Amino acid sequence: MLQSISDSSIQFQASHVLQGKAARFSWLVMFGPALIAAVAYVDPGNFATNIEAGARYGYALLWVVLAANLMAMLIQGMSARLGLATGQNLAQVIRDRYPRPVVWFYWVQAEIVAIATDLAEFLGAALAFQLLFDIPMMYGALLTGLITYAALLLQKYGFRLMEILIGAMIMAIALGFGVELLLSRPDMAALTQGLLIPSFPDSYAIYLASGILGATIMPHVIYLHSALAQNRIKVRNQSEKNTVARYYRWDVIIGMALAGLVNMALLALAASTFHNSGHQDVATISESYQLLSPLMGGQAASIIFGVGLLLAGLSSSIVGTLSGQVLMQGFVRFTIPVGVRRLITMIPALAVIMLGVSEQKALVASQVVLSFGIPFALIPLLTFTSKRSVMGEMVNKKWITALGGLICSLIIGLNVYVIFYTVA
Repeated sequence: MLQSISDSSIQFQASHVLQGKAARFSWLVMFGPALIAAVAYVDPGNFATNIEAGARYGYALLWVVLAANLMAMLIQGMSARLGLATGQNLAQVIRDRYPRPVVWFYWVQAEIVAIATDLAEFLGAALAFQLLFDIPMMYGALLTGLITYAALLLQKYGFRLMEILIGAMIMAIALGFGVELLLSRPDMAALTQGLLIPSFPDSYAIYLASGILGATIMPHVIYLHSALAQNRIKVRNQSEKNTVARYYRWDVIIGMALAGLVNMALLALAASTFHNSGHQDVATISESYQLLSPLMGGQAASIIFGVGLLLAGLSSSIVGTLSGQVLMQGFVRFTIPVGVRRLITMIPALAVIMLGVSEQKALVASQVVLSFGIPFALIPLLTFTSKRSVMGEMVNKKWITALGGLICSLIIGLNVYVIFYTVA
């Protein structure tokens, strides 16, 4: 699976796309890796955290979503640059430079994070099937597994087709929630204040902010993005490599900005529809689906929400499986058939459904788990991209390293707070 992603999926000669008449269309060839990564930033876990944040606190935590997406731009940019500079993905770089016991530890914790990711994606898609078509959650989860497995088989026709499919999904999600936000008529003054003025209304808001951070900066796509970028474009010299890096930078900006707009639209929609109408206790996706129609005056509002949730669950589930394959082969040089991996990662979601665990609690908890996994991906990424011996001329600028260190410290601090909050 990793071979199809990093080595034979899409390989273009840089000289063919950066020169002559084809150069004007170069961005079309370069655009794609960040869009795949962006899907993970709008998965059902984001629905859960953003809806609860908007309903409970109005627009107050919008700045957290904005900050998290700005962080994501920096992090995913470093990931893509690592793949381009080294010809390896982050998992492979760790494998070749860390002691073997540390590598195995990294692989185990990364797999735990991947399982938490799949839990959110499966639950979200299964819930969407139930809300839209009245399909029981268990059958919805099985249907999700079947559809995502079928989509993954499209890789045999080239990874570009996969990018187009996922790109169409995320564009549909963005369009749907953009329309819903406009129809909800948000309070622009309060929205702007929540976007630009940091605040935590209470201690639970900090816990929820950690969940938003975990749902936005996804550890598994830090590994995946470097794999998607590592051998996508064949370059002959440093000049061509620098040019490709500039295109990748725009790819990251566009992809992460699109994901950020979707997340902000979700939170603002919850704030304008639920919080401002006295429904601050709305904390679940199911409640949101049921209340959108009467509050917004039409069944279309709930249908758009449900379709967006379904597309988010399916697309992010595909990306999660791709990430899992990258982790396994990158860390321990081992692969399993994609169907087997798809089946294994379904088990936690099926167990949650069978046990009757609240999907909202499971989704928010899964995002907090993801937040704890971020430093394990970010610290080595920051370390390696700051070393000229690894990156050559594409080494981080000093201000990027300093900002990355600040982001990592902030995330670790939030995680420590979550531990004390949960225990207390």
